[in-house]
Amino acid sequence: MIKSMTAFSQASLTVETITADVTLRSYNSKYLDIACYLPELCQVFEEDIRKIIAKIHDRGRIEIKLSIRDEAKDLEQFEVDTPKVVSYYQALKKMKEDLGLSSDITLDHLLSARNVIVPSRKETDRESLWKAVAPCIETASAALDLMRRQEGKNLHVDLGARMDDIENKVKEIETDAKAIPFIYKQRLMERISFLTSETEGLDPVRISQEAAILADKSDVSEEITRLLSHIKQFRGILESGEPGGRKLNFLIQEFNREFNTIGSKAGNASLSHKVVDLKSELEKIREQVQNIE
Repeated sequence: MIKSMTAFSQASLTVETITADVTLRSYNSKYLDIACYLPELCQVFEEDIRKIIAKIHDRGRIEIKLSIRDEAKDLEQFEVDTPKVVSYYQALKKMKEDLGLSSDITLDHLLSARNVIVPSRKETDRESLWKAVAPCIETASAALDLMRRQEGKNLHVDLGARMDDIENKVKEIETDAKAIPFIYKQRLMERISFLTSETEGLDPVRISQEAAILADKSDVSEEITRLLSHIKQFRGILESGEPGGRKLNFLIQEFNREFNTIGSKAGNASLSHKVVDLKSELEKIREQVQNIE
């Protein structure tokens, strides 16, 4: 079954004190284009995250946004800026000597300096972090795939109905095209009759030969046969379980080529209008196919 390239999914997972929140968005793209927006402590996992996504997605731009929360109680810690404390102590000591002071330098004096004790955050263990991140990414990726499949089903129904409409119109053209040789023969006879209105003895054999040549040039049976074959291939790709967006795009080009050829051979306005309708329907299909993986 075909899959859409436009979808959205979210997942959240808590392992011990670590909570991972993931948002995935996918858009149309000719290739698999993965964009990761990760917090600094998770950037080391970027390549592994890409591999998880690539397991089940073949095309599309997929944007990954990951956030991490660690609720460990001992996460917030403090540390002493030792070089600053030593420098501050030396400054106090020199001041004491220069001024001839007898009082001792106490801890309170050292603590009065700014930022000698600063907060620090305990680094989260990478292994524990990955235990939360990996399954969360996998869950979000599977959910994204499910949504892409559901959207693919909707596209399948729509494209199937449009292809049925094209097939019916092609068969109508096939029926109408049978009258093209007669139309060209009538036109030929009218022109010859006008040009030779004062001449007697028109050769009916020559007229038939010329009409046959025009009829051969206006024959669209080969184009009809190829179109019916393309329709069969299009439906086969829709039913297959493999990504078919590129193949469908190629078939759209082939459809358009045959429609243009039939249009150039059309023998009357009715046939030309039907070709225009076909090309209009084909353009709608083209827009839908752009969204298929």
